[in-house]
Amino acid sequence: MRTSTRIAGALTGLTLTLGGAVLAAPAVRADIPACTKMAELAGATASDSVTAACGRGVVGDLQGCVTGLTAAGVAGGAATGACRAAAHEPR
Repeated sequence: MRTSTRIAGALTGLTLTLGGAVLAAPAVRADIPACTKMAELAGATASDSVTAACGRGVVGDLQGCVTGLTAAGVAGGAATGACRAAAHEPR
């Protein structure tokens, strides 16, 4: 195999790999500030426990997030809404 063909193949593979990483990156983003703001509007005070609970919502642990927010004083329905907001991309 010629050197130029090998280099072209390597560059193509690198481009596809990096392109896949760029396409996947937006899906990883989440919105902890929106979650904490909703929790505060529902009666919780800003604290590390609220931020930690919203962090659990970011990684997809909806039940853990809701449990943490209700322990911080957020009503069940508002806690669920805040946790769902945590999992969405910031606006």
